[in-house]
Amino acid sequence: MFKADLHIHTLLSPCGDLDMTPKEIVRLSKERGLDMIGITDHNTTKHCKLAKKYGEESGIFVLMGAEVTTKEEVHCLTFFPSEKELEEFENFLQDNLPDIYNDATLFGEQVQIDEEENIIYEEPKFLLSALQKSLEEVEEKVHALHGLFIPAHIDRPKFSIPSQLGFIPFDLNIDAVEISCNTTREEYLQKNKYLQQKTFIHSSDAHYPAQIGSNFCYFNIEKLCFDEVKRALRQEEGRSVMQD
Repeated sequence: MFKADLHIHTLLSPCGDLDMTPKEIVRLSKERGLDMIGITDHNTTKHCKLAKKYGEESGIFVLMGAEVTTKEEVHCLTFFPSEKELEEFENFLQDNLPDIYNDATLFGEQVQIDEEENIIYEEPKFLLSALQKSLEEVEEKVHALHGLFIPAHIDRPKFSIPSQLGFIPFDLNIDAVEISCNTTREEYLQKNKYLQQKTFIHSSDAHYPAQIGSNFCYFNIEKLCFDEVKRALRQEEGRSVMQD
């Protein structure tokens, strides 16, 4: 059993606390008993490689990805098996972010740092914008890159598939669904029995250090690697995901 929190933002997200550096995220994850984390900044993957480096040094498996906002204002978690696919998806995000520019005084800074925690880049486009791509188009791109596609916080009244569309389309190819700390799988299924066969994950959606690991799940897998995570989400070959 591996303890996982797959929804964590770094300081690159405009709503992320400036103390949420990749190094600090990994340190706190280790301190709080996590074995696996997901780096999911809004519409960007630029801090994933640095977080992965620190994770490898600390024994924390880092899933590299992003929290994408689709044209419908739906938030979805996306993860990729290698840096090659990650870079291609970053290009896709940049190509489809609208030309709306961030006002740091209103929304917060969007900065990328290096190993010495020097600022090496400031993202000019507003990362909380919706992409110019639909839910289906984002899903298709993610799976074309052999990635994972997980609708985020489906129990929330904003920025979830149910809040925007009313329900999760039956023909949408999803690997799992995420719920927040405000509900449990059992509670959610009482009113949404059509998701009975789907895998649920619990995550923190951490934007501040104190939130890391506050909501988590367990992966019943043989070892920490992308393919094993995929098998668990798809409930294949005896792998599974259990709630905290």
